Amino acid sequence: MVEINSWKVSEMKTVLSTKILSPSQKELFLNSGLGLVEYNALQIEFLDVTIALHYQNYIFTSKNAVKAFLRHSKKIDTSDYKAFCVGEKTKVILEENGLKVIKNTENASDLGDFIVKNHQNEEFLFLCGNIRRAELPEVLSKNNIRYTEIETYKTHLVHRKFNRLFDGLLFFSPSGIKSYTKENSISEQMLFCIGNTTATEAKKHTDQIIIANKPTVENVLVQAIKYFKKHD
Repeated sequence: MVEINSWKVSEMKTVLSTKILSPSQKELFLNSGLGLVEYNALQIEFLDVTIALHYQNYIFTSKNAVKAFLRHSKKIDTSDYKAFCVGEKTKVILEENGLKVIKNTENASDLGDFIVKNHQNEEFLFLCGNIRRAELPEVLSKNNIRYTEIETYKTHLVHRKFNRLFDGLLFFSPSGIKSYTKENSISEQMLFCIGNTTATEAKKHTDQIIIANKPTVENVLVQAIKYFKKHD
């Protein structure tokens, strides 16, 4: 069952978020006077897999990969583990749970380049989902970096038909766009994307795109608020 929340949808401009926002994120958005409809375009299923805990270096390209790892490592000391990750929120979760983050980048390609240049002779465990992008494994394989890849979760697209047009659409991953466009078209709406990878997927449907200055949910909201205040 799809969870959908609507807030002030009859007032002014209305924006659809393809992710259920936290209370503080909602407050930031609604205080701007914009209407908000929100739902989760994606559903995560954690897989019953064994994650080896004898590695020293772990690669995480999403928060969900970290969550999958933590489900297996609750009873051991992870303070000596070295984490390499993509995304500020991924880094925060790792550090909050006692892992040392050696490198954090905004995209997987940059992380791969860093590993190749600085950790050529080390071995890694790469935890990912079923629809992970190919850039990082390609960089590692091409440069003979020793790594093992484990699929720890699946991302399911949640299809939902909306019988209305929104003034703006908030997207936080390429998969979110694929999910939304299964049942809905993109016409004149402005799209607000969390990063360049998401924007690349959005460009298949429109050139009406604004990319967040920082790859965070909060900055996507800020960009939408700024845009609609300017075009009110």
